[in-house]
Amino acid sequence: MGGCVSCFIPSRGKKVADPEAGQVEAKPPKLEQAPEPKPLRPEPEEPKTIYIAVMGATGSGKTTFINVASGSDLRVGMGLESCTNEVQTSQSFMLDGKRVVLVDTPGFDDTTKSDTDVLKMIAAYLQTMHKQEKLMSGVIYMHRISDIRVGGTSRRDFTMFQELCGKEAYKNVLMVTNMWGSVNEADAVAREQELREKDIFFKPILDNGALLLRHMNDQESAHKIIQKLTGTDPVVLRIQSELAAVNDITQTGAYAQLNRELMEQSEKNRQELEKLRGELEEAAQAQDEETRMELQEESEKMEAELLRVQNEAATLASEYQAELRRIEEQLHARAG
Repeated sequence: MGGCVSCFIPSRGKKVADPEAGQVEAKPPKLEQAPEPKPLRPEPEEPKTIYIAVMGATGSGKTTFINVASGSDLRVGMGLESCTNEVQTSQSFMLDGKRVVLVDTPGFDDTTKSDTDVLKMIAAYLQTMHKQEKLMSGVIYMHRISDIRVGGTSRRDFTMFQELCGKEAYKNVLMVTNMWGSVNEADAVAREQELREKDIFFKPILDNGALLLRHMNDQESAHKIIQKLTGTDPVVLRIQSELAAVNDITQTGAYAQLNRELMEQSEKNRQELEKLRGELEEAAQAQDEETRMELQEESEKMEAELLRVQNEAATLASEYQAELRRIEEQLHARAG
């Protein structure tokens, strides 16, 4: 038999080089690495919204200040007539990278609402904001430097303002004087010094961290004032702390102060009414019919006023809860 031919059978799946055929071993294809994913860009953060309340007596320029600062068009009263019938907010505007909302409030000497109504509105708004964890970054109190003296109504408004804020919040309070262009500068500076240095005016608040600033009735001035508050930590006002604890407006310092004033006013009305009744009796005895009729009319007005003040104090607690529900529904509707 012929010689044995040796054979080599390669392993399956592996191609062996054949020098005579000029073939080479096939290598597995080199896998390409997938490109590394690019890092995702973080979504830009929504600007933080800060809230600043603006308070002060009727006619002190609160709404004008808000309109100048924010570009809003809230209705402004003429002279001492109030147009702020309820708490209202400005359109938001950007300042120092923050979205700013200014809160306009009626004064406690409002020409269209009683002091009790004003307290209900302000307290209900502040309590609702506190529940929603929307705290005030500060409070601006407006005062006309053109006032020759601080009258009884302005002082009453200022006292209520102190009760609403509380000493703990004074570091977030700005006392702002305006209307500098309507008075002699030397007189205005003298009044400013009096406000700063007298205990019956702004000194107690300034001594506890508040600032006294001037508003020159333009947007640049308004923004410089507001910038004092854009970097501060928000603060819980006294009225908010009290209502969070008891949910009863009659247990707050602001109500206690207002009630004292209402009782004092009632006593004055009572004394005036007694005097009128004596004069009315004298006119009847003298058969002075014209005077008697005038006194009778005045007496009836005084009785009605006395009854109104007494009713306000008696019904405040129940009416407050209704006002609170109204404000909550109003803010919910705006948010929706």
